[in-house]
Amino acid sequence: MTKKTGVLIIGHGSSNPSWVQLVDEAVAQLDLPVPVVASFLELVEGRLIADGVRQLEHEGVERIIAVPLFVASGSTHIDEIGYMLGVHQGTELEEELERIETKAEIVYCSPMDDHPLIEEILLERARELSTDPSSEVVVLVGHGADEGPNHLRWEQLLRRLSVAIRKRGGFKGATYGTLHPDNLHQRARAVTRKNRVLVVPLFLSEGYFTKQVIPSRLEGLSYAYSGKTYLPHPHVTHWMEDVIKRALQA
Repeated sequence: MTKKTGVLIIGHGSSNPSWVQLVDEAVAQLDLPVPVVASFLELVEGRLIADGVRQLEHEGVERIIAVPLFVASGSTHIDEIGYMLGVHQGTELEEELERIETKAEIVYCSPMDDHPLIEEILLERARELSTDPSSEVVVLVGHGADEGPNHLRWEQLLRRLSVAIRKRGGFKGATYGTLHPDNLHQRARAVTRKNRVLVVPLFLSEGYFTKQVIPSRLEGLSYAYSGKTYLPHPHVTHWMEDVIKRALQA
């Protein structure tokens, strides 16, 4: 007998209700034949991951497709969520985390990374800022990770996306910088001297990082920047649908 399947979307969470609303609106647009619950790693009382698991269990779900609504595999939160769901065996922060007890089978999907639909969002964001691609350099900005395997994952992702955006957009060049390690100012300064620079953030939603941290890191430089993020682009919903439908067919 086929197990009843449900979907658990997992965002980071925020104390800002409008941030949560953007996620809820993207999830509400999903057109799926199974129950879907949006949950959060932290900061949204009553809607944490354990609450989402219990809600799906209450609906008789025996197989949970867990979709991390995160920008990159290099995020430490990916490992934390995997540990909490019993998918990953260990994490450096496991002493601070509690395993979520469930009899349901967990199918843990990959985060956004450089999925073709995410690449489309970033290309659109760059084009919105562009006036003459042949004389412009795109600077992608990621949160990054200071060291270890997650640092490498971030570097590989940003490198792949930089190449794709430059080629597909016909830009003179594309590079990237991160907040961890803090190399954004140095990387951007190197290309602003002789080029028009377009700064595009790899963040799910607008907030502290996009409105304050990134502009402060770029202080004194000349660049074009809108601060627009992945949400509220409809491709975020399309990405979730693609990932979930693949898991349903597996």
